[in-house]
Amino acid sequence: MAGLKDKRGFIDKYRLDLSERKAVEFWMKRWGVTQDQLAAAHRKVGRMTKDIAAELGKKR
Repeated sequence: MAGLKDKRGFIDKYRLDLSERKAVEFWMKRWGVTQDQLAAAHRKVGRMTKDIAAELGKKR
C-alpha cells in the first residue's frame, strides 16, 4: 500500500471517503466493481472497507 495517495496523504485502508477520487478508484479496481456499486454499498453499510467488502461479497 505504500505510495498510494489521495489528497489527504496516504489512502486509508480501513475507511472509505467517497469524495477521495484516488481512493475510490483504488478500491474499484481492487474489488472489480463499478463506482455505483461501491457508492450503494457505502450508503448501505457505512464507510468501513471491511463492511463494504462483505456487502459486495469480496475478500478484503
